[in-house]
Amino acid sequence: MKRFYLIPLTAALLWVTPAPAQSSDDWNFLSDPSVFHDIHGMLSAWLKETAFALLDERQRTIARIATIDDLKARQQYWRRHMLSYVGGLPERTPLNPRIVGTLDRGDYRVEKVLFESRPTFYVTANLYLPKNGKPPYPAILFPLGHETGAKAHEAWQRCLAGFARRGFVALAWDPLGQGERIQMYDEDLHDSKMPGSTVEHTIIGMQCLLTGTHVAQYTIWDGIRALDYLLSRPEVDARRVGCTGNSGGGTHTAYLSGLDDRIQAAAPSCYITSWRRMLESIGPQDAEQVFPLWLKDGLDYPDYLYAFGGKPFLMLTAIRDFFPIGGARASFAEAHGLFAKLSLGDRITMFEADDGHGYSLPRREAAYRWFSRWLQGTENTEPEGPLTLATAEELQCTATGQVKTEFPGAADVFSSNRKLAAQLRSERKPSAENVRRHARELTAYEAAPGPVRVTRFGRLERPGYAVEKLVYESEPGISIPALLFLPDAGEPRKAAVVFADAAGKGAVGAEAAELAAKGYIVLAPDLRGFGETQLPLDRRETFVRNFGDYKTALTALLIGKTMPGMRAADLVRAVDLLATRGDVDASRLAVAGRGAAAIPALLAALFDERIRSLALDGMLASYESVVNERIQQGIVDQIIPSALKYFDLPDLIAAVSPRRVAVFNAVNPLGQELTLGRMRPVFADVAAEIGVRDREETPFVPILDRFLKSNR
Repeated sequence: MKRFYLIPLTAALLWVTPAPAQSSDDWNFLSDPSVFHDIHGMLSAWLKETAFALLDERQRTIARIATIDDLKARQQYWRRHMLSYVGGLPERTPLNPRIVGTLDRGDYRVEKVLFESRPTFYVTANLYLPKNGKPPYPAILFPLGHETGAKAHEAWQRCLAGFARRGFVALAWDPLGQGERIQMYDEDLHDSKMPGSTVEHTIIGMQCLLTGTHVAQYTIWDGIRALDYLLSRPEVDARRVGCTGNSGGGTHTAYLSGLDDRIQAAAPSCYITSWRRMLESIGPQDAEQVFPLWLKDGLDYPDYLYAFGGKPFLMLTAIRDFFPIGGARASFAEAHGLFAKLSLGDRITMFEADDGHGYSLPRREAAYRWFSRWLQGTENTEPEGPLTLATAEELQCTATGQVKTEFPGAADVFSSNRKLAAQLRSERKPSAENVRRHARELTAYEAAPGPVRVTRFGRLERPGYAVEKLVYESEPGISIPALLFLPDAGEPRKAAVVFADAAGKGAVGAEAAELAAKGYIVLAPDLRGFGETQLPLDRRETFVRNFGDYKTALTALLIGKTMPGMRAADLVRAVDLLATRGDVDASRLAVAGRGAAAIPALLAALFDERIRSLALDGMLASYESVVNERIQQGIVDQIIPSALKYFDLPDLIAAVSPRRVAVFNAVNPLGQELTLGRMRPVFADVAAEIGVRDREETPFVPILDRFLKSNR
């Protein structure tokens, strides 16, 4: 029988005298490097060490490639995994292409094209056509980077015109979130709601991850369908097709060239580097460039070259790029060595320019030489000529300048994700057994074996209780600083609570002291990446403001881990620590999780039945809400990829049954607290107690105490 409780939060509150004020220095005792070497960098160092071990293993695998058949096997390995990462590719549907205008540019012309990469999923594109020479011409597929202006950006126009003047047909299209295809368009701002296309991509990317797809599925499919359109043109010789682009365009040059055999020559600019150098410098970039399990599956940047199967591949690089040049050189050395061993060394080369990120003139002219050599049979060394740029308005394909306003009912990534999430919900069979099994698999949760190693850092005596400062090892390389609150009196064996807050143990110190005064033993840990174990973050950075500790969370996904799964393991080790104490009543062991610590607390209870009761304060109400809301903030470290294929957060609560769970002040994807009326339908079908409280006026401890005592 379903049990549903509503806690009357304003009734029978028990007030206690506040504990003595505590300084942060008392609670945060490992920040001094003389005590613990760089506790703030511990998690980052552990993730990198794990990643580097995976990259070392990959090197041993690559060293075994000795034949063309081995190379083909590696190519197929990459393709299988790539298609798996993006959730597969959709079926081809009619492109319904339309030429909506033409610009005469003197020695070439530009056609303005609209097509549908998916039904009513409109793509705005410019086709550059030569006036000299004789068709059919070789062709260039030109995916764009993140620079402002999209297809009207100066460097892209110069490059596309340069190809057209040299006898190539070239096609460029607005990527998602750019040009005429802003996904979060605001009619009042006349621009995106978000500060830049990479933020748009990554917000969309978090939604896609939850549904088991990937934002790169959309961007790759746009590129494949753009190639379909390009090859449908009678002016194009389908046997002579190249692909090039810079930055995000270099990214998609690598993706498309590896996935589509119709591309015969490739030249990604300012993208190819190495994951070792990336992790040592700027870390993971926007969502379309990061695939969960990539490093765990033994992949690195040189695999893009192997995926192209020995066809002509030019790496265009910048010595002063933020994509590390050392990584580009290392990847080229690896790939060139392998290709030379297979007598394919002349098929790949690397061009360096002493400049910064962008498709600069030296790289553009190197690209002209490369593609003319391989697709026209003679290397064109003619310098790039002057160009009068077209305006964005002249190049736009919609009358309003935005697909959103031109086609109000058109599909976008949000509507596609919402539709998919609804379909997944109808297909889910969230039995407790299935939920537990899939949650363990998707979070990569692993329980550490054996006794917990504990190091103590002193004891504070307070009236009625004491506080022990300690560190416990969650797994080798991960040390969790914690505060253990011990009542002076009470039962010989006491109820115990693990109280984790995303803001760190210092944020719950006063509440833990109140609970100790009520007779509870309380352990307040800094789960990895929280409190003292968090890297200092510059809140002025766009990605930090919108996503929090993005680099740590995405690095975890690359190595096959998740932050919720690892933090759940930290909590279970805290339970291990308490369960071995003679003064703890193991039958009255509870966990409380607040903020981003709530989902790890929920997972810990799901995986460990010693947790007899669970309180969740400020938890994200559901993963489906992330898909249904256009904007989210600060939830990247709470994402479990593919979760919505098998469960949502309320399903996890249901799977904890018959143990009792209380949910207080659930939040939406922006972190805004929900009213009780909005919480009820979310948790209507699970055995959970729900409530809201005024954080300014209603103390949490009396409510938590009442809930825990009601479990006895």
